[in-house]
Amino acid sequence: MPMTHHYADINGISLHYVEATCLSDEPNPDTLVFLHGFPEYWGTWQAQIDYFRQQYRVIVPDLMGYNLSDKPKDVSAYSVPNLIALYAQFVKTISQNKAVHLVAHDWGGAIAWPLAAFHSGLFGKLVILNAAHPSTFSREMAVNPEQQKKSAYIHRLVADNGVEYVEQDDFCMLKDMLFDGMHDTQFSERHKAEYLRAWKQPGAVNGMLQYYRAMPQLPPEPSSSPNDVTTQQGLHDATNVKIPHIRIELPTLILWGEQDEAFVTGILEGIEDYVPDCQVKRFADATHWLHHEKPDRSEEHTSELQSPD
Repeated sequence: MPMTHHYADINGISLHYVEATCLSDEPNPDTLVFLHGFPEYWGTWQAQIDYFRQQYRVIVPDLMGYNLSDKPKDVSAYSVPNLIALYAQFVKTISQNKAVHLVAHDWGGAIAWPLAAFHSGLFGKLVILNAAHPSTFSREMAVNPEQQKKSAYIHRLVADNGVEYVEQDDFCMLKDMLFDGMHDTQFSERHKAEYLRAWKQPGAVNGMLQYYRAMPQLPPEPSSSPNDVTTQQGLHDATNVKIPHIRIELPTLILWGEQDEAFVTGILEGIEDYVPDCQVKRFADATHWLHHEKPDRSEEHTSELQSPD
């Protein structure tokens, strides 16, 4: 059965999503919802869609700001409270009045953590791939110079010429990040063309960058001095970042590529303080792009996490 494309009007925002019907004979299969990250779109989950639709109904949206979904120009639309309200209503719309299971990567994970915390009744289980928990990320951003250095690239994205920077040389920056940033993984020319098509949607680059502009934990500005990692003041003073207490009461699985260039290795330390029912599976030879590099392993482990009775 082919996948079908739909649009959901959520709080005045049109969200494009793909639905893959379950191929089993189960009359009322569970639903998996996948949330992608930067700089991707719904098609990043193609391998997972093909695998999980054997037993699940699968729903995969383009995040707001991306590809075929609406792209509000007001940065306030991308604040965390607005994102939580938007995706909670989206889940209610597609859930068929049954708890769904949420799988998320990168910015999709940054949304999924508070979404699961504040709307736990919508979900049966949570699976996170290389997306730092807001509490541990805020902690590391505040006190860890290495994390501040790893996050310094964000300043290029939120600068006044951020859109031009991303689009220059036919999206060279995004190609280097995604196509060349993985271990032993090759994108076909067709898949590369599909990504380019998504990036070239009117307003898509600006929409993608809105998430960074609305971040509550921007790192300090890089210092011009070779002896200092950061200046004393950034767009936000990282030493004054309030560390949120985002507690997840759902069974949670974290799949983590340990060679992630965006996060320090200690980003998961203390995660049990916020996610008591948590399993962590680490992949020593994988990067931030775990779902591309090891789709079979991520699918295997995702299937291991059983829903509560």
